[in-house]
Amino acid sequence: MHATNMFLLFELIPIPFILLFFFLLFLIPFKLLSSTSKTPKNPPPSAQKLPVIGNLHQIGSTLHLSLQAITQKHGPLVLIHLGSVPVLVVSSAEAAREFLKTHDLIFSSRPKNYIYDILSFGSKDIGFSPYGEYWRQVKSITVLHLLSRKRVQSFRKIREKETIHMIETIGKSCGSVVDVTQLLFLLTNNLLCQAAIGKSYGDHLKYLMDLMARSQYLLGAFVVGSYIPWLSWVDRLRGLERGAKKVAKEFHELLDVVIDEHINNNIKADANNGGKNLLDILLDLQKENTKKFTLDKDTIKAVIFDVFVAGTDATYASVEWALSELVRQPDLMKKLQTEVTEIARGRSMVTEDDMHEMPYLKAVIKESLRLHPPVPVLIPHQAREDVNLMGYDIAKGTQVMVNIWAIARDPLLWEEPEKFNPERFLNSSMDYRGFDFEFLPFGSGRRGCPGTEFAMAASEVVLANIVLKFDLTMPNEKKPIELDMAGAPGLTVVRKSHLLLVPSSRLG
Repeated sequence: MHATNMFLLFELIPIPFILLFFFLLFLIPFKLLSSTSKTPKNPPPSAQKLPVIGNLHQIGSTLHLSLQAITQKHGPLVLIHLGSVPVLVVSSAEAAREFLKTHDLIFSSRPKNYIYDILSFGSKDIGFSPYGEYWRQVKSITVLHLLSRKRVQSFRKIREKETIHMIETIGKSCGSVVDVTQLLFLLTNNLLCQAAIGKSYGDHLKYLMDLMARSQYLLGAFVVGSYIPWLSWVDRLRGLERGAKKVAKEFHELLDVVIDEHINNNIKADANNGGKNLLDILLDLQKENTKKFTLDKDTIKAVIFDVFVAGTDATYASVEWALSELVRQPDLMKKLQTEVTEIARGRSMVTEDDMHEMPYLKAVIKESLRLHPPVPVLIPHQAREDVNLMGYDIAKGTQVMVNIWAIARDPLLWEEPEKFNPERFLNSSMDYRGFDFEFLPFGSGRRGCPGTEFAMAASEVVLANIVLKFDLTMPNEKKPIELDMAGAPGLTVVRKSHLLLVPSSRLG
């Protein structure tokens, strides 16, 4: 009992307090023994650091807010040290362009993170794999067979079917409280399951939601041991290592069952649902076993893991946040409903063919992505060689954290940056595909999110049909402004509390 209480105590204590405690207790006497790495000739502006732990004490539970506080004090490009690891924090569009475009190849690798390693089957996925031939092959296969524009279009019937099913479900609950978060998660999960593995797992919704939530929390957690290896026990006290191994074991077991079903031909490809699913294609490629690239079972699992974890939250969260903002501002909701109703022309639903006629819908989604980017701080990049950038010397091995959340709220770039204002994107060519560095909800360059097309194709048609069919109000006669907009910690920031709304029919 005592040990359990001690574990819970450490799990609840913020990282900075744990680190400062042990720093003051044990580490000050060893100040002179701290590493004295070679200093570049002209390093970037730096934040003052403590011996051994560097700036770890300044990193709280919400990474994008912690990094924003540092850059607000020291400037939009600042060098910090997490343990002995140099980390460049980027929070300006100009600097982001240099790292993600001008010098994209140099900063295209990933640093080692043992929690990522556990969860992604040894970093064999797209997101966490270091740059190299292996990563290029895995990304190429996944994009070609699941995420290319042509393949995304081939899944249109699945999106339409799932959207209709969700609309019918909401319609049956008019006048009652509806868990919109759960419905959006189910829709997204069904889309991804059918495209990736040819089968829906809606019957296991609660289990999958819990598994996804635990994965996102662990992927977004700050891992002390990746920066100071001999302090890995802090992560163990916080439950990170144990939690990662448990989630990985559950994914292993789930995917073993799914893969065996496909190998035994218990799941057939459906030509009406976009043809072969990704898993069947991966298994076919595995049989070819070319000398150039071999797909082992863990690689297949890692790719499917990526699709589930990255795809689920990035897709449903964009609609969830957009609806949250619209509910808080009924006048903007009415404006969007007017546009969608005019385009529907008396039809009960709008289709993907109608999306190009809805500039306000697209503006709403872009503005929601600006305020609520799926991954507020891009997965860290790592310099593959020494480089001079913006007049500063950057050493090989330096990590780069691009705070796209801070860039999207920069008052030098955006008027009233904290305000939800879709009009700012009307008559604007700015897009979310990674070419406008003021607005990078899906990153940019080689390590930009390859699933943007998939996520946005679903988000647009789902949001359009929800607002076409229903008025949405707060339960218990609460005012719209009372809607809680807090985000949950994790790699992807979704709502902390489920979005509970009361729908009423608009079309009779």
